[in-house]
Amino acid sequence: MRTSSDLMAIVLAAGKGTRMESELPKVLVPVCGRPMVGYVLDALAAAGISRIVVVVGYRADRVREALASVPNIEFAQQSQQLGTGHAVMMCRGPIAEHQGPVVVVAGDSPMLESRSVQTLVDTCRREQAACVLGTVEREDPAGFGRIVRDAEGNFSRIVEEKDASDQQRAIREVNVSTYVFDARELLAALSKLNSENAQGEYYLTDCPALLLAEGKRVMAHKVLQPSESLSINSVADLRAVEEAMGSTGVRNSTKLSYY
Repeated sequence: MRTSSDLMAIVLAAGKGTRMESELPKVLVPVCGRPMVGYVLDALAAAGISRIVVVVGYRADRVREALASVPNIEFAQQSQQLGTGHAVMMCRGPIAEHQGPVVVVAGDSPMLESRSVQTLVDTCRREQAACVLGTVEREDPAGFGRIVRDAEGNFSRIVEEKDASDQQRAIREVNVSTYVFDARELLAALSKLNSENAQGEYYLTDCPALLLAEGKRVMAHKVLQPSESLSINSVADLRAVEEAMGSTGVRNSTKLSYY
C-alpha cells in the first residue's frame, strides 16, 4: 500500500512525434534497441520513485501495452494535445492524493540520470520549495527556453527563444523540462493556467512564474549534465542520442528485465 510520503513522478508521453518518420508513438521509438521512454523510467526507478503516472495520447493503447509490466506504473489519458500544462492537468487525481514532491519529466529524454532527479528532489525538500527546475548550461543554447535570473542570481522566469531579446538569447542556462513541484503548489498553479497564447495551449513552463508571483519559493538548480538536454524530436536527434549513448556505454548496462 502506498503512503503519502512515497515519491511520485509524471512522465509526459502523449506526443505523436511527427518528425520521427515512424508510426509508433514517439516514446516507443527504439533508441539503441529499446523504447526511449524505457531509459526515463529506469532513471526514475533508480531515483526511488514509487509511483509513476505516464500521460498517454497518440496511440495510447500501444504505450499502455508496451509498459503494462513496468512496476508502480499507471496511466492518464490526454485525449487532446493542448500543451504540457494540459497534460499534467490530466493527472490532477493522483496529484491530489499525494503529499510531497512530484517529479515531472519528458518521456523523450532518455539521457536523464537518476542522480539528477535525486538531487532535485532533495533540494525541493530541503529548501521547502514550491518548485525546483533542473537546468543545464549548454555551449549552444539555441532552441531552448532561457533561464533569466535577477541581480541576486535567483530564478526570475523562463523566456522562450522566440520571445527572447538578443541579450537573453546569449544566456546559456536553459530549461530542459525537468521539474520537481510540491504537490499542493502544483495543483494551485495548474488551476491558474490559461491558454491565452498564439498556440492556444496550456504551458507547464508558466507554472514556476505563477508560483513565484505569489511569493512562493521557486529555484532553478543547474544540476543537469549537457547530455541530459538531448531530447528526441527528430531522426537527427535520435542519431545524436544513440551516438552519445554509444560513446558512454552507460545506458545500455542498466536495461531492466521488462524490456
